[in-house]
Amino acid sequence: MIDTLDAAVEEAKRKVENGRVYDAENEKVRIKWVRALAYAVNVKQSVMKNKDLQELSEKIDRIEERQEQRVDQ
Repeated sequence: MIDTLDAAVEEAKRKVENGRVYDAENEKVRIKWVRALAYAVNVKQSVMKNKDLQELSEKIDRIEERQEQRVDQ
């Protein structure tokens, strides 16, 4: 999922930075790409945050298991 979001961010960024603006209609399209870029970055940030929280939770579980094993010995 993160790879897909990275690709979406890169494509939107490319469109925003390199798109040609000749008239108002093209500018409307650019604005839509800016919004798409912002949305993709926001979604990626949320996914990464959830991934980090999951990894931390798993790490805490492993530490607690080791602590319980030491107490039982």
